[in-house]
Amino acid sequence: MISARMLDRRAFLFGLGGASLALPVLDAMGKEASENIPRRFCAIYTANGMSLPRKEHGLDEWSWFPRAEKDGEFVFGKSTEPLAPFRKQLSFVGGLHHPSGPKSDPHVCSDMWLTGAPLHNPKPGSYNTVGLDQVVALNTKQFCRQPSLVLSIDAGTGFLSRTGTISYGLEGRPIPAENNPRRIFNRLFRGDRVSMKSEHEKLQRQIKLVDAIGESAKSLNQQLGKSDRERMDQYLTSLNEVESRLIASEKWIDVPLKKQDYAHLNLDATSEGEPAEFYRNMFDLISLAFDADITRSVVFMLNREDGMGISDTFPIKLGLGHTHHSLSHATDKTGQLSFAKYDLFLSQQLAHFFGRLNKYQDRNGSVLDNTIVLYGSGASTTHNSRNLPTLVAGGAKMGLKHGSYLRKEDGRMSNMYLSILRSIGIEQESFADSTGTFGNGLFDRA
Repeated sequence: MISARMLDRRAFLFGLGGASLALPVLDAMGKEASENIPRRFCAIYTANGMSLPRKEHGLDEWSWFPRAEKDGEFVFGKSTEPLAPFRKQLSFVGGLHHPSGPKSDPHVCSDMWLTGAPLHNPKPGSYNTVGLDQVVALNTKQFCRQPSLVLSIDAGTGFLSRTGTISYGLEGRPIPAENNPRRIFNRLFRGDRVSMKSEHEKLQRQIKLVDAIGESAKSLNQQLGKSDRERMDQYLTSLNEVESRLIASEKWIDVPLKKQDYAHLNLDATSEGEPAEFYRNMFDLISLAFDADITRSVVFMLNREDGMGISDTFPIKLGLGHTHHSLSHATDKTGQLSFAKYDLFLSQQLAHFFGRLNKYQDRNGSVLDNTIVLYGSGASTTHNSRNLPTLVAGGAKMGLKHGSYLRKEDGRMSNMYLSILRSIGIEQESFADSTGTFGNGLFDRA
């Protein structure tokens, strides 16, 4: 038995090769450790950049980046006005880029948004590295039921150079995304509604089946040509993701879920229906997952690049006349205004999400206070991989100081990602091509 002397909460287990792993929170560590508050990360991506209208059109008030100040504070543009109630919980960041971006096919900017990708960048679909969300997942998975939640407007991974996910695993392979609210709900919340014994047996069968399929696939992979091997690699990555989720589910199967109200959900909402209803149900699912501490790492790809996928038609459904990709290329005043109005629509969905996260409470504040939300795009205007539109929200209890429009001359996105990791408590020395942390006051420690 453990003696009355409590274990140090900074205790470490030393694994193979001397690598150190932080111990999970144990009762023996005492009250301070047991009251540890989750630190979460959520990345939300929209394709094709944001509306930054040309000055000659007289649409400055519709710029996604703030273009005016009043009493020393930035003024929200019309396309981001729905976020005004959260002024003290968010910051705009301008001037960021990935050094690999200008050297790349512009249509792969979503692929490298969370990864930075290496500088050599040989060809689309073969150059990627681990994404920020999966580094978070690797370091938080011992505390929650699911390592990560990967969502997108379209399910799966898409295809090389036109992927349908923004999440990349430790080997840089795309992780399949989910887009069906009912399937997401069942995966996250169904565990306390079925017989634990039968669920345990079902999980055991599923894990064995995944293992068997994986071994057969690896054997087959050795007999395939290069292009087929690339497809099989993606398939094996999908299998690994499924197995990780199953193993995590088995570990937590006897632990009851937090009691929550699901009455506001419409699990029959689809991406083919009303856009706002679909987005809000997806954001509600993320909010509930964070509140129940089911996962601490989430990504959600709202739109895909280059006119791919169902969401390209959303502006038409909203009465804006053209597809999302077409509007992003508009140079006339009418087209640029319509593009800005689609940004307004997305801001309304984001405001709904922030409101949900503020509604749910941790012991020391709201869920939003303990979650860093990253919102942005891999281009500023279409195919321009500099000055990436970036908004950071939440994290007030993680040391973030908000309420500003920060501009970094030629700033590295990966430096900000390293600061995000540090704020979550992941003390990495670097991330991707980072040269240091972000600075500028946003990520000052609490």
